[in-house]
Amino acid sequence: MPTDNPRLTHVVLMKFHDRADAKQAGELLSALDGTVPHILSLTIALDELATPVSYDLCMTTTHLSAAELTAYQQHPAHRELAQWLVPRLAARAVVDYFDMR
Repeated sequence: MPTDNPRLTHVVLMKFHDRADAKQAGELLSALDGTVPHILSLTIALDELATPVSYDLCMTTTHLSAAELTAYQQHPAHRELAQWLVPRLAARAVVDYFDMR
């Protein structure tokens, strides 16, 4: 049954220059849950197969709106973490979608 209050799901796939950074990144990203009020939920998954097309980490967050996602991205804790994270990334892919269920 569709909801009147769709949640925005933000999915980020990350590939690191050094695959070993994925574990620390996951721990740091997980710490944002409960620190940044704009996050409804946060899930981190590390890749286990390391195939040639694999990314190393998948982060999924949910938000009440696109404005809440933007507020999360601009939060000082997120911006501080990004200073550590971004230089370590070889690639990143993002999908944002509204869950109408």
